Amino acid sequence: MSKRLPAEKSTITALVLAGGKGRRMGGRDKGLLPYGDRLLVGHILEGVAPQVAGVLINANRHVDDYARFGHPVVADPIDGFQGPLAGFLAGLERTTTDYVLTLPCDGPHIVPDLVERLASAVNEAGADIAVAHDGERLQPVYALMHRDVLPSLRQALAAGERKIDRWYPLNTWVTADFSDCPQQFSNFNTPEEYARGDSRRLENGS
Repeated sequence: MSKRLPAEKSTITALVLAGGKGRRMGGRDKGLLPYGDRLLVGHILEGVAPQVAGVLINANRHVDDYARFGHPVVADPIDGFQGPLAGFLAGLERTTTDYVLTLPCDGPHIVPDLVERLASAVNEAGADIAVAHDGERLQPVYALMHRDVLPSLRQALAAGERKIDRWYPLNTWVTADFSDCPQQFSNFNTPEEYARGDSRRLENGS
């Protein structure tokens, strides 16, 4: 096996996960919800694009709407809205870089050094995957993974696995510390959370 390239901006593609059905949001496509002067996914793209070599958007609905942002849109390669692992598969099969950074479409506050911290964790440990930890809990959708995990992911999905936290231990993985900024991982799963988040944004003038 050849020596891996280090995880750094030039070797990382971001994968914005917007492939869900939005069940808890009443079926609304969360990435396309307005938030301030743009859509939620627009905030994510603005925050993450400068940190990586390229961006992919994983979407199974409203593909044309996502394509307008100017990045390739990849659908889940397995049918039935099978969850984030199916989105991971879409990105890992499409990427041309050694690493994929995954993040959700409904978390508008991107840590400015998100990639730097995750990359440092992967490089220092020589791990397959680094996952963000906010000091209290794992943030499993915020992860950096090497494309060598692709066979493991395919095997897990073929066996019916759909839980991220049960797939990670099948690989070498570490956590990256974000305990100084847990609020940056706030996201919107329900209409109530979205309304509260938008109200706070208006109060803060952001």
